[in-house]
Amino acid sequence: MANKTTLDELRAKVYEYRRLMLILCNKAKGLHIGGDLSSAEILVCLYHHQLNIDPNNPEWDERDRFVLSKGHGGAALYLVMAQRGYLEMDEVFDTFKQHETRLGMHPCKELLPMLDTSSGSLGHGLPIATGMALAARLDEKKHRIYCLIGDGEMNEGSIWEAAMAAAQFKLGNLVVIVDVNRMCLDGFIEDIMSVEPVSDKWRAFNWNLIEIDGHDIGQVVDAFERLPDVNSDKPTIIIAHTIKGKGVSFLQNEPAAHHISIDDEQLKAALAEVGAEYESSKGG
Repeated sequence: MANKTTLDELRAKVYEYRRLMLILCNKAKGLHIGGDLSSAEILVCLYHHQLNIDPNNPEWDERDRFVLSKGHGGAALYLVMAQRGYLEMDEVFDTFKQHETRLGMHPCKELLPMLDTSSGSLGHGLPIATGMALAARLDEKKHRIYCLIGDGEMNEGSIWEAAMAAAQFKLGNLVVIVDVNRMCLDGFIEDIMSVEPVSDKWRAFNWNLIEIDGHDIGQVVDAFERLPDVNSDKPTIIIAHTIKGKGVSFLQNEPAAHHISIDDEQLKAALAEVGAEYESSKGG
């Protein structure tokens, strides 16, 4: 596990991410804030702790690859990439969702060459990541491919086709994280199309499974540090249990928070809440 200083640094980055996300939601008059908040710890730990990447050399051939399969989380990706030095934070706040700019609602590789793929339509990212992992194996490369999917996205059949293929081709260089916040666009997943039992399904597909609290920094880091060797013969699935709208009481487990705008008063209240939660986490 990472040492305490590292965990404290990551907690601080998560707090800053949530603070910036809320401000952006207010400024941009709406974004997919619920899932952006639920995936905060996952994305921050990936970009600030786990991924073998170099912002000064984004096309470095030996870098790890990352695929945001839940592509409606574009704002989340832009913010964490700006934190890591791939983008200017001012560009994110000044241009997100604006006409004829490169930071659209969904990430586009044609406009942002530092991305490993475009994303948006659900169910596409994992098949792409599986292809990347197979290509890396055939080329005898040692980098990993990471892919973040949503639990509602598992309603897409292409997810399970990719899961079967990754197991069949023994792609131990593929790591998938599921943001299990139990909600999708239309409401609670159990009311729309249940995907439970999630863990049993992935085990049955012959994946190495790690299950964590996706908001516990220590557990997220430990999951990454427990990954099998890149040459192993099983892909890994990290089931991260999260809360949609995490950290803001009026957004948590709220269907409308899938895509919503917050006004100035709501922003003030939300910032106070995430600030208080961060203060209480110090030294934990």
